[in-house]
Parts: sequence; C-alpha cells; structure tokens
Amino acid sequence: MQNTSSQGPVFKVRTLPQNQPQPFELRPTKAELAAIAADFDLLDLRKTTLIGRIQADGKTDWALTARLGATVVQPCVVTLKPVTTRIEASVERRYLAQVPDQPEDEEVEMPEDENAELLGSEIDVSAVLYEALALNLPQFPREDNAEMENAVFTEPGKQAMTDQEARPFASLAALRDKLGSAEDE
Repeated sequence: MQNTSSQGPVFKVRTLPQNQPQPFELRPTKAELAAIAADFDLLDLRKTTLIGRIQADGKTDWALTARLGATVVQPCVVTLKPVTTRIEASVERRYLAQVPDQPEDEEVEMPEDENAELLGSEIDVSAVLYEALALNLPQFPREDNAEMENAVFTEPGKQAMTDQEARPFASLAALRDKLGSAEDE
C-alpha cells in the first residue's frame, strides 16, 4: 500500500515520536484493492484512503485517529444489480501498554472502550484500514426502489405455502369460507 509517511503502513512503536503526531496517508494499489474486494465479496473497490495520525497518549499508550474513505460496489440483495456506496467514516484506535485486569471469578464484560487494544511492538495501519472497511460496509446493499416480489419456495411437485396461508388463523378463515359457501348452496 502506498503511504506518504516515512515509515510505511507498519509503524514501529519504538521509533514513533513521543512529542508530536506521526501523520500517515494510506492509499492501496489497484492490486491491493482487488485483493480486498475479493476478501469482502465486493464487485469493485476504488478511491480508498485512510488518512490520519498516530500520537502519544500519556507516557506509554498511543492513539490513532483517521478518516476512512472508500467507494464500494456490491450486489443488491434484491436484484443482484451493482449498488455503489461511498463510505466516509471516522476511525479511532487506542493502543494500551497495559489492559486493566479482569477479576477471574466475575463475569467478563465488554471493555468500556471498544477501540482499545493491547499495544504490541508495531501499529499496522493497513490492518486498521481493512478492519474499518469491514465494519463500515453496508450489510444489505439495496438498489433504489428495489422491492422483493412475492417469492414462494417449495420442493418440486408440491404446492408452495403463501404468506397468507402461513398466518395463524388462515386455515380457520379458509374453513369458514368453505363452510359459508356450502351453506349458500
């Protein structure tokens, strides 16, 4: 991935400046975009950037703040036609030298800061881009005005049950209608 910072997409924590932010601008190559698109079953991925900075957060912790931009093309969940979506999202990560201990006899709860993780020897900005993209992809992309028609599925040779027939009192209503028509005769 192309990166305008001097260290590349992986920053060694020991070389990060303690007194000033380390800016970065990550722009995946066409081959990298194609690989990411394949991983996420996208039809296309383009105009993808992660622009931000890493800075000290106290004496031992680090904070990453960035802006993710990407244009994704996914199949519509109804028609399977391509749906293009522009993603613009803020990204925040906190890298902690020590994670607070959890008592062993108590239930483990989700940490208060969902953006916090244990600090290692490196901060991989390309991994942050990948994760942020995964979290911000539309789960059910839908073409404008795309509506699901009445779809019925069943085994070959059998009559499919409709939504109306599946309702709790549908069979009683059908019986009432049948009895009502028998009385009319």
